[in-house]
Amino acid sequence: MKVSIFDVAKKSGLSVVTVSRVLNGAESVREKNRQKVLDAIKELDYRPNAAARSLARGKTGIVGLIVTTLQDSFFDAVVKELNEVLALHGYFLAVSVSTGIGSDEAHYLIQEDRVDGLILLSPMEEDNYIVELKKRSIPYVLIDNQKPENDAFSVTIDNYKGGYAATKHLLDLGHTKIAHLSGHNMFRSTRERRSGFLQALEDKNLAPFEMITGEFEIDFGYDTCRRWLREGKLPSAVFAGDDNIALGVVNALMEEGIRVPEQVAIVGYDDQHISSKLHPYLTTVRQPADRIGLAAADMLLKRMDGTMKRGGNVRIDPELIVRESTVHSPEDTSGS
Repeated sequence: MKVSIFDVAKKSGLSVVTVSRVLNGAESVREKNRQKVLDAIKELDYRPNAAARSLARGKTGIVGLIVTTLQDSFFDAVVKELNEVLALHGYFLAVSVSTGIGSDEAHYLIQEDRVDGLILLSPMEEDNYIVELKKRSIPYVLIDNQKPENDAFSVTIDNYKGGYAATKHLLDLGHTKIAHLSGHNMFRSTRERRSGFLQALEDKNLAPFEMITGEFEIDFGYDTCRRWLREGKLPSAVFAGDDNIALGVVNALMEEGIRVPEQVAIVGYDDQHISSKLHPYLTTVRQPADRIGLAAADMLLKRMDGTMKRGGNVRIDPELIVRESTVHSPEDTSGS
């Protein structure tokens, strides 16, 4: 039997009017009551009739999401959270994997009346998107955007703080010869992580062992480490700009029988799924995908219903996750 809004009201102990207000994102509902409704919706697996609600609101009931790739477990986790939150509010998430605004997929989504709002996840060419979205009066939110001047409606990660925490961890373990392998400078995250790395070293009056820019790929970490081995010089620790780069370094070291972390310690970034599945489990900096997705969905819902007029950036702190690649602990099998 299909669950109705009346069932949700009964389960939560609140009125149908209150449930309806929660589903429509009204700010007049007390947070305690809002949580009761959301808990009841999840427990009953209630799915609002998106078509009926869309007709009532004169909208499509669709939110667009443009992302450059889905071959990334962090992006996957953000998309999953966005989908769940928006579904609770009766919206269908239409995902487009696109390399730029000129692509057919992206062009389709930003046409008038196709979507009620749009989310850009780690966009490139964000200026061009923003111009088009404003021209068409489509509410939007950026996640992990590249330019600070576009932070008006965005959810960003404090990558400076992440880079600083990763490097300080290595310094606290006694390392002084620390290398940093980063992604391309076009990415804001690359620049911020590097700034945090350099500041942590400067606080200890130390210089980097080496700083190299490349791709967010395993091959980049592997090839760089092979060069160090050929030249007969190794850092005592590596802060990699993402987990793929870190795993490439680990592979090259293991081929030569060099122990991690006893001889070289390694920190990655992103807490990709694989980082807690292969030995040595990788110390990394986690970006909280659930909080990022929830914050972005909440911001877009408020923009779409007109309750958020002024811009506001949500800045989320990352979290250092210490595992075997910096602190040897054979008993650690938790992966967290």
